[in-house]
Amino acid sequence: MVALIGSFFLAVALGVPISIAIGLSSVIYILFYGSVSLAVIAQQMTLGIDSFPLLAIPLFLLAGQLMSEADITSKIVGFADAMVGRVTGGMAWVMVISCMFFGAISGSGVADVTAIGSIMLPAMDGQGYRKGLSASLLGCAGSLGTVIPPSIVMIILGVTTGTSIGKLYLGGLIPGVFTGICLMALAWFYAKRMNLPPGEPFSFRKILRAFQNAFLSLLTPVIIIGGIVAGVFTATEAAAVASAYALVLGLFVYRTLKVSQLPRIFLQVAETTGIILFIISAAALFGWILAAEQIPQLMAEFFLSITRNYYSLLILINVLLLILGTFMETIAIIIIVVPVLMPLVVSLGMDPIHFGVMVTVNLAIGANTPPVGVDLIAACKVSRTTLDESMSYIWPFVGAMTVALAFITFIPQLVTLVPNYFMK
Repeated sequence: MVALIGSFFLAVALGVPISIAIGLSSVIYILFYGSVSLAVIAQQMTLGIDSFPLLAIPLFLLAGQLMSEADITSKIVGFADAMVGRVTGGMAWVMVISCMFFGAISGSGVADVTAIGSIMLPAMDGQGYRKGLSASLLGCAGSLGTVIPPSIVMIILGVTTGTSIGKLYLGGLIPGVFTGICLMALAWFYAKRMNLPPGEPFSFRKILRAFQNAFLSLLTPVIIIGGIVAGVFTATEAAAVASAYALVLGLFVYRTLKVSQLPRIFLQVAETTGIILFIISAAALFGWILAAEQIPQLMAEFFLSITRNYYSLLILINVLLLILGTFMETIAIIIIVVPVLMPLVVSLGMDPIHFGVMVTVNLAIGANTPPVGVDLIAACKVSRTTLDESMSYIWPFVGAMTVALAFITFIPQLVTLVPNYFMK
């Protein structure tokens, strides 16, 4: 087992991509220490992605890409601006709310960052926002796309742990909005301190006009969540409906999408999906080895040897995930670490939905902590700034998200209220 973990961390230290490091360390372990056929490598990697719910990943990615390419994102931003753009730091609030709305369509943090950032960042630059501040806020707000349904991360978590994806979606609603409010509060503080200008005065007519423009776009999350709650379709079928709806909006309603753009969009979605599925398959092999070596049981015994207090264990688990999030990919953590921790927390009486959403919020924080921090890196690229310039701002925003995580961890009703009401 030392060889498995050691070779993995050595590969990461040498700059090998996480997915390759996971697969390489697993193969090395089987070659030199395993007593099974090499066919197990292909078998376990195939089984890791042989799941119908995983089909939702390319479909939700397609829906988000179609919305972005059809310039539907700008309508969502316009509606958010009409609602809150007039307050001090209003542009920052608009960014956060727009990320939450678009996250309810794309299900991807990086897609959220790219789509909203390309529209919002030039406007924020024009109002005097520092690039490091804008990039940090964009990265954290964009990561809410992994918490607010339909989250691709929650699909993978549900498939990995056998937890209801529909309940995870509903469980992420309040935590996602609450985390967004924490980010908006800190953004307002920065805006006050920097004396940044407010937006245009309040106008009910402007709000109504913006809502009319964005109405069909805003129906997307309503269709997705409403259909799942009503039992009309599964999460995977909801993804297919969302993609079809986005295609109809772009081609026939708004007419901002051309048929000639579709091959390029399909290729981008296929490439992204391929990367995600390769990580899942490699991590599935890694996880199989951990299970065969009874690592979940050993990990549970280790934690219980430190403390048997329920809340102390939750703190230890959150700290562990926060540390792992600084250098591991979100998907790898879910497939390798979460199945190890799930039996422990369930044995202590924790609701699996509560644990799943807590993990998701934790990983959204990890997506903004260097050196990996994929959402932060994407935000810096979109804003054309450097990680160094964002460092003085990212930690306060990460702190705001950690405060939200603490509330979500110790007040389970924030997670369980909605799914228990709608999906008993």
